[in-house]
Amino acid sequence: MALQDVADRSLHDKLRRAERRKKIEAVSLIGPLLLIMLIFYFIPIGMMLYRSVDNSQMREVLPETAKALVHWSGEGLPGESAYAAVVADMKVAYPARTLAGAGRRLNFDQVGFYSLLLKSGRKMKKLGGPPYKEKLIKLDKKWGNPQYWTVMKRGLKNITLLYLLRAVDLRYDDKNNIVGVPEEQAIYASIIQRTVYISLSVTILCLLIGYPLAYFMATSSASVRNLLMIGLLLVFWTSLLVRTLSWILVLQDKGVVNSFLLSLGIISHPLPLVFNRIGVYIAMTHVLLPFMVLPLYSVMAGIPSYYVRAARSLGATPIAAFFKVYTPMTLPGIGAGCLMVFIQALGYYITPALVGGPKDQMVSYFVAFFVNERVNWSMASSLGVVLLLMTGSFYLIFGKRVNITNMKLG
Repeated sequence: MALQDVADRSLHDKLRRAERRKKIEAVSLIGPLLLIMLIFYFIPIGMMLYRSVDNSQMREVLPETAKALVHWSGEGLPGESAYAAVVADMKVAYPARTLAGAGRRLNFDQVGFYSLLLKSGRKMKKLGGPPYKEKLIKLDKKWGNPQYWTVMKRGLKNITLLYLLRAVDLRYDDKNNIVGVPEEQAIYASIIQRTVYISLSVTILCLLIGYPLAYFMATSSASVRNLLMIGLLLVFWTSLLVRTLSWILVLQDKGVVNSFLLSLGIISHPLPLVFNRIGVYIAMTHVLLPFMVLPLYSVMAGIPSYYVRAARSLGATPIAAFFKVYTPMTLPGIGAGCLMVFIQALGYYITPALVGGPKDQMVSYFVAFFVNERVNWSMASSLGVVLLLMTGSFYLIFGKRVNITNMKLG
């Protein structure tokens, strides 16, 4: 019995060591991939999320003002200490050329702050010594407006929701309540609606074109199927920018399409096919069509043909057998294709920017605008957060409506 116990313990130790080695091997195989995803995916997204609410740079430019306004109740005008603090900060920030950045940041919340800070910074030497309250108000009446001090107090917090709110056409009022922006300033909600509408339209077009194509590929001979697959994959072998520019040449007034229609006498003048919504639909559908066809084909290739034959043998018409038997079995492919096309369309930038007009630009265009033109990383990050939330929301909706996990590869 003692020898048997020793043998059992030895076998148990060997099994435990073998399991430990397998775990180490699994971690070593997955580790590099997790590290790459952490560095190039999760960390950038985390930085974007943080940048959309980060406001710490304001306290670096106006540190004394931030300290003085902590104890201000927000009613009326602050005391002399707050005016003395803002003068002390402007005397340092204006020569260092950091006051302009703070002015642009506060001007985003209250128009007029940029000119107020720069004008006051230029005339600091003329103020002399304290008291500063009456001197600043005499210099510019805005210093006697409680609304500007409310904005400054709100703008000197380390964390702010200003940009996230503005990304959905909301703002703070004079009492720090969240309200809608004036109608003439409400632009981002319409941009979000436009982005969803264009993405949904392109997804529907890809489904209408891709479903018959995938069905034809799945039911054709091997030689025809391979030829169609090569033609489909040619899209991936060409640069997105080149493909988009090619559509401009094809769809312009003197392009291939209009020239052909004019030569046949079908039209008397060129059709507006580019730099508008039509061009966006055509170019984006062409680019994203493979992402619809490939999931559909992978599902259709795994559906046995005898299901439809059995339905027809039981009295179903060809149309009824197709829509009641065949089509439901392709739902995982439809869901996967629609999800891939729709999510990619949400973040499209190059194609709408080149072939679309001013009213056809999507959220990604304005992200690039705030980064390249306005150098407003906080607003760009906020729009990126909105786009991320939209993508995640639609993914959850699609995941619940269609069981994508049932898709089988052919």
